[in-house]
Amino acid sequence: MSFIPDTAIIIQFAIATFIIAITPGPDMTLFVGRALSEGRAAGFACMFGAMTGIIIHTALVALGLSALIVASPQAFLALKIGGAGYLVWLAYQAIRHGSAFSPDMTKRAPRSLFQNWATGLGINLLNPKIILFFMTFLPQFVSAHDPHAPGKLFFLGVLFIPLSLPLTVPMVIAADKFAGLLKKNPTVTRIVDYLFAGVFSAFALKILTAQAK
Repeated sequence: MSFIPDTAIIIQFAIATFIIAITPGPDMTLFVGRALSEGRAAGFACMFGAMTGIIIHTALVALGLSALIVASPQAFLALKIGGAGYLVWLAYQAIRHGSAFSPDMTKRAPRSLFQNWATGLGINLLNPKIILFFMTFLPQFVSAHDPHAPGKLFFLGVLFIPLSLPLTVPMVIAADKFAGLLKKNPTVTRIVDYLFAGVFSAFALKILTAQAK
């Protein structure tokens, strides 16, 4: 199928997704916090809300990048180079500031599953960093000269979800242990931060060196 990238690209994408999934951020903080305060069902509802947001972001980004490819492949390449710079900045931020993880463990009156789903969706859609991230992350895995680039962009964006689920689901199930691990062992989060920085720097170096040839 023409919209499926090469195996090597999928493996690279899977590695990056793995690092992203285990790096604590606003979404993970929400999932684990709700699981701790309202139960696992609430945590999962928030998680699926955020996944819905990722699908929406992926569709918008894939359509926008596809239009950019058609209009100007050179502009798309410029976006990839700019995206490489953004990935380096994210790597720097991970090393300097580390991952933020402060889940809300306060017991509250349970919200409905729909309310938790809507919260997860809202957190995802209203975070400008998400769409900026997808706009700079996804292009690193396709070529502007690939006639099947639009389909591959959408495929990779959607693939992000099943690749991350095997990591995020256990985190929600074992929310108390996961939160405790990060709180009691800051070394663990620093290792994750360095993994995040290393992988993203490698992708940035790859695209920059490729464009320099």
